[in-house]
Amino acid sequence: MSASPEFIEYVKELFIPLGHLTEGKFFGGFAFKSGSKQFAMIMGNTLYFCVNDKTRPMYEEKGMEPFSYSTKKGIVNVRKYFSAPEELFENPEQLVEWANQAIESAYSA
Repeated sequence: MSASPEFIEYVKELFIPLGHLTEGKFFGGFAFKSGSKQFAMIMGNTLYFCVNDKTRPMYEEKGMEPFSYSTKKGIVNVRKYFSAPEELFENPEQLVEWANQAIESAYSA
């Protein structure tokens, strides 16, 4: 599913406090990078953050799912990216905190 242009613009606005980011389309989605590392992506109307072994449990505790896609051989789960909890969109400051953790995760991977 392609990334929704409206949702991409909404997330861009939420990410303004993060400072200079690079961004762009890829494989029907949209990527956000801090420096040389991708820390977030949008597929469809879902924001995914980069996680590591330290932050992954926060997402799992909230019931969030890893990014996944289908192939002829079955479903592939990409455990490096987990969907952002919906509640973050109600609290932009907290969303920025999670985004900063995703940036740290991207650089620690």
